[in-house]
Amino acid sequence: MPDQPASLFGAQGPIAPPRLSLAADAWHSLLRHKPALLGAIVLVIIAAMAVFSPWIAPYDPAQQVPWEARRAPLTFLEASGRFVLLGTDHLGRDLLSRIVFASRVTLIVAFTAVVISGAIGLVIGVVAGYMGRWIDAICMRLVDIFLAFPFELLALSIVAVTGPSLGVVIAVMALRVWVVYARVVRGATLSVREKDYVRAAVALGASEWRVVAVHVLPNVLTPAIVIATLYVGRLILIESALSFLGIGVPPSTPTWGGILGDGRSYIDTAWWIAFYPGLAIMITVLGVNLLGDWVRDYLDPKIQT
Repeated sequence: MPDQPASLFGAQGPIAPPRLSLAADAWHSLLRHKPALLGAIVLVIIAAMAVFSPWIAPYDPAQQVPWEARRAPLTFLEASGRFVLLGTDHLGRDLLSRIVFASRVTLIVAFTAVVISGAIGLVIGVVAGYMGRWIDAICMRLVDIFLAFPFELLALSIVAVTGPSLGVVIAVMALRVWVVYARVVRGATLSVREKDYVRAAVALGASEWRVVAVHVLPNVLTPAIVIATLYVGRLILIESALSFLGIGVPPSTPTWGGILGDGRSYIDTAWWIAFYPGLAIMITVLGVNLLGDWVRDYLDPKIQT
């Protein structure tokens, strides 16, 4: 029998192919998942639009030309020499420029609120799940109080006291979402703390802070990451709803929800004012949800098997 090629077989049998790194494996998995890849492309485009909005927007989003108000899309305005791709709003401002600039506020609010709420919920969930006893009881009762409190009433109360601003909107949304992280992370911590490697670390004399930082926290990050990817889209909708109601970002700052709110009075005569920001919200949230579904499937070992 002829000798087998050395590249395929070794002395002990077939040689296993080299394992991919975590980043490379995730990239190949993303390429195989077409809906998630589409969602990632959408998010990259929206993020690039937000970062480079001063160079992408054709006109000043705050420039008002009242005599050119509510002009239809694909119209050349001779008075100002502008070509409005998506039309103008009720004050004659270029709708495309306002939508491009509004993407910055939407992404900043959504991602900042996800990070802040995730940090708060992660800390409280880990502390409650690992420490147990009265600490767990206090943390979980606090979670129950926040879940029982109507979010709309909470937002209205805070905005009424402080006034609408970007920081207030982020704080309100973070207060709404951290409880989700806390409950899920607490459950994961309760499971992890009973594992053999955690018991072994405690038996060897490791301090509680070291056990939490080295053995517990890295093993409960996966559900927190999944929640973050799934809640970005929800927070975009919440921010848009608050701006639509006039209790979000100040009206001087363009937001998709605010533009949509401005156009609700002109649905019959200027449908494009409400249609295009609503379309931007839908596409962005859809992209986030498609990518979030892939992240959940990729990080959940039960689904992988």
